[in-house]
Amino acid sequence: MEKTNYGFWKSVDYGFEEAVEKTKEELAKEGFGILADLDFEATFKKKLDVDFKPYRVLAACNPPNAYKALQAEEQLGLLLPCNVIVYVNDEGKTIVSAIDPLASMGMVDNEIVAEVAKKIEEKLKVVIENV
Repeated sequence: MEKTNYGFWKSVDYGFEEAVEKTKEELAKEGFGILADLDFEATFKKKLDVDFKPYRVLAACNPPNAYKALQAEEQLGLLLPCNVIVYVNDEGKTIVSAIDPLASMGMVDNEIVAEVAKKIEEKLKVVIENV
C-alpha cells in the first residue's frame, strides 16, 4: 500500500468494474455503507461531452462512527463522508484509494473526533489491503 499526504492507495491486478465491486464488498465487511456512487466518466460525457478515464468516487459512511463524530462536532459533516476512489490511471492500471481521515480531520481540535478518525483509518486500510 502506498501513501500520499491525504490518502493511501494500491494498484490491483484486475479490471475497473471488478475493482469497484470488490471495493464495495470490502467496505461492507468493515461496516461502511455507500451514500453515493459518483461516476465521473459518465458525468463528464453527459455534461461536457468529453471522454474521461473510468473514475468512480464511492462516498462511504460508517454510521456508528459518523454518529459519534457528529455528536462531538456538529460541523464535521463538511468533512464527511470518507471518499474511496477507483480509477484507471494513465498507464492503464486500476487504482483503489481511500482518504486518510487523520489527514482530513486533523484540522478539527476535538479529541473524540481524533479517536473516531483513527478507528476509521484502521478500517479503511483494511479495505485497501483486502481489495
